[in-house]
Amino acid sequence: MKETENTTPSHFIRNVIVSDIENNKNDGRVHTRFPPEPNGYLHIGHAKAICLSYGLAEEFKGLYNLRFDDTNPTKEESIYVDKIIEDIKWLGFNWQERLFFASDYFDQLYEYAVKLIKKGKAFICDLSPDEMRETRGTLTSPGTNSPYRNRTIEENLDLFEKMKAGEYPDGTRVLRAKIDMSSGNMNMRDPVMYRILHADHHRTGDKWCIYPTYDFTHGQSDSIEGITHSLCSIEFEDHRPLYDWYINELEIFHPQQIEFGRMSINYTVVSKRKLIQLVESGIVNGWDDPRMPTLSGMRRRGYTPMSIRNFLDLTGVAKHNSTVDFALLEHSVREDLNKIAPRRMAVLNPLKVIIDNYPDDLVEEMDAINNPEDESAGTRKVPFSKELFIEHSDFMEDPPKKFFRLGPGREVRLRYGYFITCNEFVKDEKSGEITELHCTYDPASRGGNSPDGRKVKATLHWVSASHAVKAEVRLFSHLFMSENPEAVEDGVDWKTNINPESLEVLSEAMLEPCLKDEKPGYKCQFERQGYFCLDEFDSSPDHLVFNRTTTLRDTWARIQKQAKKGK
Repeated sequence: MKETENTTPSHFIRNVIVSDIENNKNDGRVHTRFPPEPNGYLHIGHAKAICLSYGLAEEFKGLYNLRFDDTNPTKEESIYVDKIIEDIKWLGFNWQERLFFASDYFDQLYEYAVKLIKKGKAFICDLSPDEMRETRGTLTSPGTNSPYRNRTIEENLDLFEKMKAGEYPDGTRVLRAKIDMSSGNMNMRDPVMYRILHADHHRTGDKWCIYPTYDFTHGQSDSIEGITHSLCSIEFEDHRPLYDWYINELEIFHPQQIEFGRMSINYTVVSKRKLIQLVESGIVNGWDDPRMPTLSGMRRRGYTPMSIRNFLDLTGVAKHNSTVDFALLEHSVREDLNKIAPRRMAVLNPLKVIIDNYPDDLVEEMDAINNPEDESAGTRKVPFSKELFIEHSDFMEDPPKKFFRLGPGREVRLRYGYFITCNEFVKDEKSGEITELHCTYDPASRGGNSPDGRKVKATLHWVSASHAVKAEVRLFSHLFMSENPEAVEDGVDWKTNINPESLEVLSEAMLEPCLKDEKPGYKCQFERQGYFCLDEFDSSPDHLVFNRTTTLRDTWARIQKQAKKGK
């Protein structure tokens, strides 16, 4: 079979698959899988693995499985299964009927363990966890054999059956592979295959009180499912000899494991262990907090599946771990939203403007463009009246030379509206804060067009005060202050890098009236402000909550532009 046409750059894993197909390995089949543990939400690093495994299967007209490696009942929950399924579907992937669980194979895995015992390749060990650690050795010194390593096959079979029957308490015995305690690979030093856990499993209930370890389950599950190319992140490279050993000793189908480098993003962490700490300590508001690098958090923030997939395509596939600039992710989000997000006007920090010479009871409807990038999006009507709101930051009492927005005696354009000139302003007597502007408008400038060709240097967005819809707006910054949050000195808690200003809540925002009828998840661009998404959990018809997805300023595009100039 010839290499399929592909518009994306090739990489070393794809090249392996092309070679395997050309050599008719596995009869030319390509069958991949994504095997999450249901003990947390998926994050952007998982998305890399999903897109890689599914994308290759799709490109080569192969099959793709979703399998939950659910071997630890004390940490796994059905809610995580449901959220993982939801996230992968949201990304756009379909495993059809091929949804599996490692727990589907518990009976088969038990029989595999029995087979290894009968071959003299596994034994029951009574050492405590601490004793096992002490005898394991170090990277520079070999381990020592367990005193129970030479039990007879008959004794091991009897003890394993009694473990299964629930005759022993947790932690008293384990089943270990009998490999080589002097191996330079620590994973080969008689690893644990089964441990006693009197805990109910989210799928099998109380049927089992012994559970296989992840390392014993993983490769055999791939084999049972006929996986041809088992794609794993680089930390599993040292585990591959162990997986190969199990499969070779069991004499079963042998998938090919290929490792690729993990991807991290600066100003964040993607360690599931650390993400759990953020959730459990209350630093964030759950796994789906929009500041989290989880797919649920990104979806809630307003990221699109296509923006994430495009971002992952841009980062490529490498053999070594890499850290990607967060600006590239935001660039991908902007690139997608710019094409599909309607434009709306919203004033986040409102300052009232009264147009003194505008008729008191007149309300005009101004034509506004929905999306300049999409002509088919058409236009909408925006109400214009005597009293408006503009951004507080768009007015200065004593503006500096390069401030081109509104000030005393200055004229600006209101987008889709009129030219207005500020004549006076009102201050709060106690605080000294400016609370109101009094302006006049030029009736001949309707639509923001100059009747006599005069120029203004600023165009402001606005909303009609009597028609505005009040909303809460949440602005997000990096969750961590440091580019590498985990690079802390010994003894220093990595959470000291948390940014205390990662969330700003604006409770008095005023929006264009058409936004009051939108459904949760709705995405748009607030003109001059950024891209925003209507929160899918906290928003209601009586209390709109918008999350800022990203700003309009494209840092990555600026970096690339400067790099080109440097050449």
